[in-house]
Amino acid sequence: MTGTPLLTVEGLDKDFPVGGGRILKAVQGVSFEIARGEALALVGESGSGKTTTGRCLLRLIEPTAGAIRFDGVDLRALGLRRFRAMRPRMQMVFQEPYESLSPRMRIGRLIEEPLRMLPGLDAAERRRRALEALAMVRLGADAYDRYPHQFSAGQQQRVGIARALVTRPDLVLLDEPTSALDVSIRAEILDLLSDLQADLGLAYLFISHDLTAVRRVCQRVAIMYLGRIVEIGETEQIFERPLHPYSRALLSSVLYPDPRRRLSRFLLQGEIPSPIDLPRGCHLHARCPWAEDRCAEAYPPIDDHGQGRRVACYRAAEMADMRET
Repeated sequence: MTGTPLLTVEGLDKDFPVGGGRILKAVQGVSFEIARGEALALVGESGSGKTTTGRCLLRLIEPTAGAIRFDGVDLRALGLRRFRAMRPRMQMVFQEPYESLSPRMRIGRLIEEPLRMLPGLDAAERRRRALEALAMVRLGADAYDRYPHQFSAGQQQRVGIARALVTRPDLVLLDEPTSALDVSIRAEILDLLSDLQADLGLAYLFISHDLTAVRRVCQRVAIMYLGRIVEIGETEQIFERPLHPYSRALLSSVLYPDPRRRLSRFLLQGEIPSPIDLPRGCHLHARCPWAEDRCAEAYPPIDDHGQGRRVACYRAAEMADMRET
């Protein structure tokens, strides 16, 4: 990564009290950067903390600790009014397209709604920008006066993307944007997202468990396990040679269309621990076939392994030279 990052996250924590004095540690010590025009994926199983991380960035929920800087501005230091002024530059596309669209509102009104927060835009300008956003997502102007139920799921997600784009943001958070779609429609939406990133210079935080989608859209990947980033680096680096055992297990589940490609058979043992009662040391150690005694004593630091690759594993350097088993 070169130049000043658009988004910098340092030491992000999010805790949820669950009663009886117990705490669910949803996000712990998460740090990453996103450059202008870059797509970074947050990947992990359900419950890994990736969606909570995204919602903290937009202050849909307030972080417990940590720093979030957007274009050099400390977002957590802003009062509500000043944060609202920044918010149009950071938008979100949600997982369930129909659930995120009011069935009582026409498409044009839905897309124009974020523009009502911007000063100086009259009705004619809002309409013009809504029609512009519809064209960007390859929907015709006739969509403006229709209702969400008149569209397919893929078209509804295009409306959701148009609504995110209408404020002309620099950063878009995509929370499982294709998981509710059929495979063929999913491919169309991923192509659209790639084209929009190239045409508009958008930065994405792409939250997903769909690893094929991640590889198609994102330049870098951060892999999360139980609230922590365990590995982060360039997408192709991680897909071709993951250095963390959790990354390796996660990527071994990817199915490739090439029948000549040999599948990795790397399996973890047992069940995922509860985030309310996390184990001492590395949270993966009880499930990991590479674990050593030190893994149960202290959580490993996330160390630099060159070319922007960082891994939280004591044995990552050894794994770089280990052949697939």
